[in-house]
Amino acid sequence: MANAYGLVASPAQAVRGKNHACTSIYRSTVISTRVHCSSNVEGAETLGAGVAASESRVPRLLSKGCKLVGCGSAVPSLKVSNDDLAKLVDTNDEWISVRTGIRNRRVLSGTDSLTALAAQAAKNALEMAKVDPDDVDLVLLCTSTPEDLFGSAPQACDSDDDGLFGFDVHSDGDGQRHLNATMKQKEMEHVAGSNGSALGFPPNRSAYSCIQMSGNEVFRFAVRAVPQSIEYALQNAGLSASSIDWLLLHQANKRILDAVATRLEVPSERVISNLANYGNTSAASIPLALDEAVRSRKVQPGHTIATAGFGAGLTWGSAVVRWG
Repeated sequence: MANAYGLVASPAQAVRGKNHACTSIYRSTVISTRVHCSSNVEGAETLGAGVAASESRVPRLLSKGCKLVGCGSAVPSLKVSNDDLAKLVDTNDEWISVRTGIRNRRVLSGTDSLTALAAQAAKNALEMAKVDPDDVDLVLLCTSTPEDLFGSAPQACDSDDDGLFGFDVHSDGDGQRHLNATMKQKEMEHVAGSNGSALGFPPNRSAYSCIQMSGNEVFRFAVRAVPQSIEYALQNAGLSASSIDWLLLHQANKRILDAVATRLEVPSERVISNLANYGNTSAASIPLALDEAVRSRKVQPGHTIATAGFGAGLTWGSAVVRWG
């Protein structure tokens, strides 16, 4: 849960945002929960609250920080072990566990659903925070496995006549044209991409050719970018890696977790991980591991946690949080 104060910017003033690779949460000048955001907004000191509604076309800015007041989690009941997978594909428990650190994972089955799990996790978080559902101002759901596949809502609302413009923005800031399939090899020489590079897709009926995974490159990226991101967040919080109580990373792969911890010189006993029990749960991995650590009393009020998420197209971000 988060508490924050909102400010309205006057349209006559230019407000420029600085985008950083990470966000640290540690201290604040307004509330006593020690919150600090490393993503700054220039001109925030000149923002006024007396802007007329007709003048406000500038998005509201959340300022003064936020606080974690509760956490919750929920997992499917069906457990699939490495031995279970060995019955379906040519692999074994040792091969998987040595390379990934994963021994079990949970799978939706029967009456389980994303909605039910998300609702249960939210209820658990609200109960810990002692917050009534009616007092919640915003609900955010992050998933790579939605129950319904739907089109572009912004595009449906786009109307030149009414002066409405819709945009889809991806994690790297790319929008409008994301993928172009060409009917002929030379039909389109260049494709507008977020990084300016040329990208062509000749016809190919095999969908599997569109999915590529370079494990070595992902590993190199993670062990390079993630420690740098965490160190930047720690620097903004006025801390060092030796002063944190826990390191909590996206639960992608044990080798990555170990390598990042080694780079930061954080001993293994101060690394929070539930990778062996649940595998890579994507966006849920950090809150799931945090919830287990809090409820098992591993994480105590006053403990400082350095956390970092990464992946999903080689994106990353970090935060430093003091629990309780």
